[in-house]
Amino acid sequence: MNTIHKTDEAVGFIPLPGDKGKPITVIGNDYIRSTFDEMCLQQVVNSRMAPGVTDAILNPDGHVGYGAPIGCVMVSPTHIYPGPVGVDIKCSMSLLQMDIPEDVIEDKRTRRALINAITERTPTGAGRGQRSVPKGRRVDQKLGARAVTEGVSEAVCEALGIPPEWAECCEDSAHVGHDGSRDALESRLEWILETKRIRNFGDKMGQLGSYGGGNHFGECEITRVQDRPSMRETSKSFGLKDGHVSFLSHCGSRGFGNLLAQHQFKDLERKFETWSTPYPAGDKKLVYAPLGTPEANAYLDDMALGANFATVNHMLINALVLEAFQEVLPGTTGELVYFISHNIAREEIVDGKKSWVHRKGATRAVPAGHFSLAGTRFAETGHPILLPGNPRDGSVVMVARGGAERTAWSVNHGAGRQLGRRNAFRTLDQKAVDAEFDTSDILFNGRKYPLDEAPDAYKNFPEVLHSVEAAGLAETVAKLQARFVVKDSAEADD
Repeated sequence: MNTIHKTDEAVGFIPLPGDKGKPITVIGNDYIRSTFDEMCLQQVVNSRMAPGVTDAILNPDGHVGYGAPIGCVMVSPTHIYPGPVGVDIKCSMSLLQMDIPEDVIEDKRTRRALINAITERTPTGAGRGQRSVPKGRRVDQKLGARAVTEGVSEAVCEALGIPPEWAECCEDSAHVGHDGSRDALESRLEWILETKRIRNFGDKMGQLGSYGGGNHFGECEITRVQDRPSMRETSKSFGLKDGHVSFLSHCGSRGFGNLLAQHQFKDLERKFETWSTPYPAGDKKLVYAPLGTPEANAYLDDMALGANFATVNHMLINALVLEAFQEVLPGTTGELVYFISHNIAREEIVDGKKSWVHRKGATRAVPAGHFSLAGTRFAETGHPILLPGNPRDGSVVMVARGGAERTAWSVNHGAGRQLGRRNAFRTLDQKAVDAEFDTSDILFNGRKYPLDEAPDAYKNFPEVLHSVEAAGLAETVAKLQARFVVKDSAEADD
C-alpha cells in the first residue's frame, strides 16, 4: 500500500521504498487525493523507480495509464521512455480568440450553422480524414512529408492556408531529430517509407486537419477574463478578449502518431527480450532506451515526426475553424492565443541539469522571467496554459507561478477521468446528460452526447483547479464558458 503524506493543503509526497531517493511529489487537496486508486499510485512508484528516473510528479488529474499514470511527469537525464509519452504523441490544446462579441452567437440557429460549417471542414472520428468532408484541405503524400519533417514552417503554412505568424504562439512550432537536425527526420521518414513500416502513409497524411475520436474535441467558448488588474493585463498580452467568442481544440497526431508509437513499443520489447533485460516492475509498457543508443535515437526521431504532425494538425484545424466562422459571420477575424502539448518528452533544464522531461497528460508551466522564455513574447508574463475541464464546468487559461519549480515546471492537463469508459456507460444516464446540456444551452454536433465523455465521467474540475492554485503552481487568467461542442459521438475504443 502506497501512502501519500500531506505536507500542505494541496501538496504531499510518496516516499520511495526504503526511502531511497527523492520522493514523488503529489499535487492535490483532500478530495483529489481520495481519487487516486492504488493502481495509479503503484504506477507512479514504478515509474519513479525505473532506471535513470530522478524525479516523478503525480498531478491532480492522475489516473491509471499506459505504464505510467496519465497526469504524471517523469524526469531522466539518461533515458527516454515511450510509455510516459503515450500512443497519441503530442496530444495538445490550442485556443483561437476571435473578435466576435458573445451576443452574436446567442441565437441557436447561428450556433447550429457554425457547427455545420466546422464539421464540413474538420472531420471527427477514428480513421476519418479530409477526404470525408466537402470543404477541407487536401493533403497529398508529398505535402504530408514536408509537414512531419518541417512542422509549421513558412512553406507548410503557405501550402495549407495557415497564418505563418501563428508559429510564434506554439510551444514548439517544429521538432528536429535526435541530433538537432531536420536531415535526421528526413532520413528516418525515407527509411520508414522504403521499408513500408507505415504502408498507408498517404492516408494518414490525409488526416491532417481532423479531430479523431475519444476525448478529442473542438469547443466554442466565451472568454471571461478574471476581474483582477494583474489578470486583465496578462490577458491583454495573451490576446484574450473578455466577453468574446473563442475556440478551444484538443487533439494530437492521429493515426500517424499512433503507428509510430506502437512500432516503437514493439521494437523495444524485442530488444528487451534479446538482451534478457527485465522490464521495470515487470511492466512492458515501461520499456526504455538509454540516451545515445540507436534505439533512443530512433525513438526521438519518431517522436519528432509525430509531434510535427500534431502541430500542423492543430494549426490547420484552427485555420479551418476560422474559415467556418467567416463563412457564417463574414468579417470575423481571429488570432491564435497558444498551442501547448501534454503528451511529449522535451529536453529541459531541471535542477540545473539537462534532462528529458516526460509529460504524460501533463502540461508545461513556465512563469515570467524563466530563462527558457527569453526572447519570446511571453518572457514578462509566462506563457498561456490551456486547461480543459468539461463543457458544463468550463475550462481555463492559466499562467504559471514560481511554485511550479517543484513539479519540474508542469501542471495537470485537465480534469482527469474518474470513471472508466465502460463504467461510465454502466452508471451514467443518457437522458440526464443530454438534459444537462439543454439546461446549460450547450449545443452538440451529434444526437446524443457520449456518456463516456460526460462531465461526470471526469473529476470535479473546481477541486482540480483549486489544487493547482493552492499549490502555487499557476493562477487563472480567464475562464472559458462552452456554447457548443464538436466531437465524435461514436463509442471510443481507447
